[in-house]
Amino acid sequence: MNFTLHRFALPLAHEFTIARGSISVQNSLVIELVQDSVSGFGEATENLYYGHSLDSMSQSINRCKSLLESSTFQSAEDLWQQIQPQLEDDVFALSAIDLAAHDLFGKIAGRHTYEMLGLQWDNIPESSYTIGIDSIDKMVAKLNELPDWKIYKIKLGTDRDVEIVRELRQQTSATFRVDANCGWTAEETIDNSHALKELGVEFIEQPLAANANREEHVQVYEGSALPIIADESCLVEEDVEKCVGRFHGVNVKLCKCGGLTPAARMLRQAKTFGMKTMVGCMVESSVGISAAAQLLPLLDYADLDGAILISKDPADGVSVTNGAVRLSKQFGNGVVLNRMNAEELTLMSND
Repeated sequence: MNFTLHRFALPLAHEFTIARGSISVQNSLVIELVQDSVSGFGEATENLYYGHSLDSMSQSINRCKSLLESSTFQSAEDLWQQIQPQLEDDVFALSAIDLAAHDLFGKIAGRHTYEMLGLQWDNIPESSYTIGIDSIDKMVAKLNELPDWKIYKIKLGTDRDVEIVRELRQQTSATFRVDANCGWTAEETIDNSHALKELGVEFIEQPLAANANREEHVQVYEGSALPIIADESCLVEEDVEKCVGRFHGVNVKLCKCGGLTPAARMLRQAKTFGMKTMVGCMVESSVGISAAAQLLPLLDYADLDGAILISKDPADGVSVTNGAVRLSKQFGNGVVLNRMNAEELTLMSND
C-alpha cells in the first residue's frame, strides 16, 4: 500500500459563521491510499479550534509512512488498530486514514462501506441544511436560496437568538434544529428552550461549553423543554457514557473521534444507553461526507450538508439533494476525485 496527500482550498458559497468565528475558505487534507491499483480517499479539514493544521496532519500521517507501506492489512478495522497507537495525539489525521481505508477495502471487496459495517440501507434519515450566523436579513436570504429542504439547522450564540428563529419561522414550516456551539449559559438554555419549542424547534445542540460543570449540564438536561444533543462534549468513545444523564443524544463527528471505525462503535453504544444518535460534519468536501453517510442506518438525525456549503468540490461521491441522501455508484464510500476541480483547488505543500 502507498499513499498520496492532496491539499485543497475549498471556497465557501457564503462566509460561514458560528459562535466561535467565521471562515470563507476551508482548507482540506485528502489522503489517497492505493493498493492493487485501487484508490481509497479520506479527508480531514483544518481546524484551529482543535489545533489541527494541514501541516500538522500531514506530518502525523507521514510518521506512519513505513507502517502503511510495509504492513499487510486485512480490513479497515485492522489498519485502524495498528495505526491508532501512533496517532493518539492527532485523531484528525487518524480519521483521514481510516476513511480512506474503508473506501479502499470496500472498493476492493465490491461492497459499500455500510455493508462492510454490517448495516442495511433502510430507515435513512434526511440531512439538515445549516444556516450560519449572520444578520437576520442575510440568514433569511440563505434559507430562501435553498427553500426545499425539510430540515434546517440554525447556528446561534448571539444576543438575538430567539428573534432569529422567529423571523426564519415566518419563511417556512420546515423542521428547525438549533446549534449554540457552546454559546449559552444554563439559564439562557432553559429560557430559550421554551420559546424555541413554540417555534417548532426539534432539539438544541451543545448549548453549554464542554467544560461546564456537571451540575450545569444536569440542570439543562432536566430543565430544558427540548432535547439536548452533545457535540463538543462527545468527541471520543470514552465520552459517550459520560453524556448519559447530561444529554438526550450525541452528535458524532468522524474527524473528532478518529474515523468510521470508532464512530460506529460510539453510535451503537449510545443506542444501548437509549440515547438519540446523530452524525454531523465540518465544512468539507464529498470525500468526508460520503464516508459519514455510510453510518446513516445507525442514525436518528443527520447533518451532512458540508459539501453543499462549498462552491466547488474536488470529489464526487454520495449526493445530498434537499436533504435526501443518495449513494454513489462506486463501492466503498463511493468517492472519486474530480480531477479538473481538484487541480484548480490544490494548495501547494509547505513541507
